Amino acid sequence: MEQNNTKKPRKKLVFPIILGVVLVGALFFSIKEYVFLQAHEETDDAQVDGDISPVIARVSGYVQEIRFKDNQYVHAGDTLVILDDRDYKIKLDQALAAQSAAQKTAAATGAAINEAQSNFAVQKANIEAAQVRLWKTQQDFERYKNLYDDHAITKAQLDEVTADRDAAQAALDAAKSQVPVINTRVNVSRVQTAASTSQIDTRKADVEYAKLQLSYTVITAPASGTVSKRNIQVGQLVQAGTPLFSVVHEDVYITANFKETQMRDIALNQKVDIRVDAFDKQVIPGTIESFSGATGAKFSLLPPDNATGNFVKVVQRIPVRIHIDSDTATLRRMRPGMSVDVIVHTK
Repeated sequence: MEQNNTKKPRKKLVFPIILGVVLVGALFFSIKEYVFLQAHEETDDAQVDGDISPVIARVSGYVQEIRFKDNQYVHAGDTLVILDDRDYKIKLDQALAAQSAAQKTAAATGAAINEAQSNFAVQKANIEAAQVRLWKTQQDFERYKNLYDDHAITKAQLDEVTADRDAAQAALDAAKSQVPVINTRVNVSRVQTAASTSQIDTRKADVEYAKLQLSYTVITAPASGTVSKRNIQVGQLVQAGTPLFSVVHEDVYITANFKETQMRDIALNQKVDIRVDAFDKQVIPGTIESFSGATGAKFSLLPPDNATGNFVKVVQRIPVRIHIDSDTATLRRMRPGMSVDVIVHTK
């Protein structure tokens, strides 16, 4: 009977002891979490992010050659796709021929200007010669006029020198009348030269445009990274503006979406612990690099408008960019879109 009585009090003590241990553990955990949260901010609404450059065809053509494989690492400037360029070479040859023709036309117009200017110089000499002849015939006329008045010569002789004077005056008038015509020819030639020069500039622009179009048939990598999402095959006809593939840049970073209530103590250059789900929660160091200019909701397709309808307050999130302070090998293992947890050391 005494043994049974001693067992009952012991059983009564087990439950209070267990409850006390649980309460002490809960209290310890609560204190630890409270102290931790006073110096840290954390969120699991974060992911690995990176720049993705879509490569789009700038000209139409058949795919002649593809020099990469899916998910291959490439360097900036590497040739990845070659389009059939025969049509664009013909267009370049046509532009070069048109440029050559414009240059020849300009040369001919320049020669016409030189010829008109030479004619102007010749006509100026003719005018001077006509003026000298007119002066001589005028002098002869005055002498013969005096002789005629003195009855020393006949009327026929006076008429002859008078005709010579009138002919010299007519020749001078004719020579002067050609000056405006020659000036007009010079001005027309100059206008034609200006038009030819403008035509040459146009043809040069056509040549440069044809060269540019031809260069677009060779498609290169815009940045170093991994080529993904290939949408083309050899022999396929692609149109200008068709997405061909994407290049995921090798530089990755973390985008963490913190609640607006968490942003009070978060600042630039604070240290961050990054835990990537795919790496068994391996802790990777990071640094806060920048903050978004607006909440994520403002960049959505249909941003909320709280000025209309019923208003329900929702805690907004601010995208925060975090630089990954790690070696290149670890960075290359990361892929944009991976889920991560981040802890910011605020104090």
